[in-house]
Amino acid sequence: MSAEESERSRLPFEPNKKRQKPAKTQSKPAIQPQESSKQADRKTPYTKEEMTIPQVVSQRMIRRVAGFCGVPTALGITTLVVSYLLAIYSDIQLPPIAVLLVNMGLFGLGVLGITYGVLSASWDEERVGSLLGLGEFNTNWGRMVAVWRETRQKNS
Repeated sequence: MSAEESERSRLPFEPNKKRQKPAKTQSKPAIQPQESSKQADRKTPYTKEEMTIPQVVSQRMIRRVAGFCGVPTALGITTLVVSYLLAIYSDIQLPPIAVLLVNMGLFGLGVLGITYGVLSASWDEERVGSLLGLGEFNTNWGRMVAVWRETRQKNS
């Protein structure tokens, strides 16, 4: 992967510099040479600003999670209440397994909505993204899979 390609696939809020792992040493000498100060400069950790998700992107993620998780969860609760009211105030008896399966499906969609809400938000501060976020989801999913593969290769 060239430097140009890696720059394009970089997250909009990802730091430009790469963190270097400290060199493994067997034992420390009694007097540390001048190089130790140079190594300390190279190993500076990221600042809080570099590590945090920008406020605009964070709020966009929260709104999407509220929608994609909140709607199915609210529908799941509503179906419980409606099935109870139908059983008490009318002669309609819904099979309990049907109520259970519908609720499990809606609550499951709510859990998936959390992930989809985060991944479908545009991670670029200047771009809002589309209503459903399908393009953003594909982009962000690709980034996530690439990082997983890179991490797996480093750990192997």
